[in-house]
Amino acid sequence: MSPAPKKPHGGKRPSAANVARRRAREVALQGLYEWLVSGTDAGVIDAHMREQEDFAQADAVHFDALLHGCITEAADLDTVIARHVDRQTSQLSPVEHAVLLIGAYELKHCVDIPYKVAINEAVELAKSFGGTDGHKYVNGVLDKTAADLRPVETQAAREARRPA
Repeated sequence: MSPAPKKPHGGKRPSAANVARRRAREVALQGLYEWLVSGTDAGVIDAHMREQEDFAQADAVHFDALLHGCITEAADLDTVIARHVDRQTSQLSPVEHAVLLIGAYELKHCVDIPYKVAINEAVELAKSFGGTDGHKYVNGVLDKTAADLRPVETQAAREARRPA
């Protein structure tokens, strides 16, 4: 059983492409949750997620990359994440673990997505699907993970914030 979103996303009206990517992340999160909890085969999960009523609103290419990429690279992504968590990744809540996998995957592979956007999208997923303060945990872990995976981009952002 997949987690249900708690509330709709707020803020500015995103573009259609951003809405489709956000929906892809939500569906991928639900699939990863199922995979983490049950160990179901990725192909079965993929088919199940595509049967969802509003899957057509998702960016199917991004969904494929996230779901299959996170499952295929779960051990490597966990190694990257593990440097910044306070317990083994297997002891994280399945929702937070899945959100961290998505965030780490996007930081590692989706360089067209600015690191701050990847982190923010993961935080929004955690707010919608996770525990009360899970989004704060996700934010902290992915901020440190971004420094590992995108050192040039994160350093440039830090330098830009420094007073002259």
